Amino acid sequence: MAKQIIQLPHKQIDNAKPKEKKYALFDGGGLYIEIAPTGSKLWRMKARLNDRAMQLSLGKYPDVSLAQTRKKRDEARKLIAEGIDPREEKRAHIEAEKAKTEHTFEKIARDWHASRLPEWQPQPV
Repeated sequence: MAKQIIQLPHKQIDNAKPKEKKYALFDGGGLYIEIAPTGSKLWRMKARLNDRAMQLSLGKYPDVSLAQTRKKRDEARKLIAEGIDPREEKRAHIEAEKAKTEHTFEKIARDWHASRLPEWQPQPV
C-alpha cells in the first residue's frame, strides 16, 4: 500500500529550522522543500521520465509560494505524462524570451539594413 503523505502546512515550512545536514519536508506528488544548513529553503520535485530519475528546481521559498509551487508541480507532471522533459521545456521558453529581447549587434544591424533597403532600391525611370 502506498504511503499517504499529508500536504505541508505553511506553518511547518516557516518553522523549519536548519540542521547540520540538508533535509526535506515532503508535500506529495514528488514535491518537497529542501532546507539547507545555511537556512535557505528550496522547492524541488522528484520525477521519472523514460525510466530515468530527474530532479526539478521550482524556486526559493518564500519567493515562490506553496500554492505557486503546487501549480508548477502539476504543470510539470502533465508534461511528463506527455513524455516531455520539463527542464528542456523551461530552457526552450527561456531561450525564446531571451531572443525576443536580446539586442545583439547582428539584430540591430539587420533591423537598420531592413529600414534602409527601400532607399537603396533603383528608382523607376
